[in-house]
Amino acid sequence: MSTTTSEGIRITVKPAYWQERSAPESGHYAFKYTVEIANVGTAPAQLRSRHWIITDANGRVEEVRGEGVVGKQPKLAPGERFEYTSWAMLRTPFGSMHGSYAMVRPDGQQFEARIAEFALTMPHALH
Repeated sequence: MSTTTSEGIRITVKPAYWQERSAPESGHYAFKYTVEIANVGTAPAQLRSRHWIITDANGRVEEVRGEGVVGKQPKLAPGERFEYTSWAMLRTPFGSMHGSYAMVRPDGQQFEARIAEFALTMPHALH
């Protein structure tokens, strides 16, 4: 799990191995992650886009950029939160992810809400 706060936006990520979607014999390891984005600050903000950096155990890096999250660009007033679940596929039984969300205030001010690094680990892969 990871939690970080940037400019009043707190992002908490809870990852889990997704056995049903994984095929270790073929080098496919699936991981789900649930993200909670909470506005713990005093000003509204809207999520516009995402940037993920996914690294497997061999050091292979994949960058993912896109508009919004799960097809949405949530607007969060102070005290509001938004939660979603997504997933990533690795070629190794463990790796990590981190990234950021591009956010904008109603007055047009833009900022990056950082997503702290979190581990993606198949159970019993690390001893």
